[in-house]
Amino acid sequence: MPKRDSVLTILGINVRKRREALDYSQDKLSEKSGLDQTYISGIECGKRNPGIKNVAKLAKALGLSTAELCKGVDV
Repeated sequence: MPKRDSVLTILGINVRKRREALDYSQDKLSEKSGLDQTYISGIECGKRNPGIKNVAKLAKALGLSTAELCKGVDV
């Protein structure tokens, strides 16, 4: 089994923690961000590598700046 990319894992954790803090389901975040629920699930699991536009959409939907959402993500 391939090792998951730590950058994607950290981003996914950040998304999930903020979503849960806001008491949003993945469906609600999907509605607010305009992104598919399965795509959000993939991000949260560290399986998807979202482009910067989608990271910005998620950040806005979660009430964060893109920098705040990416906190701890280092290459």
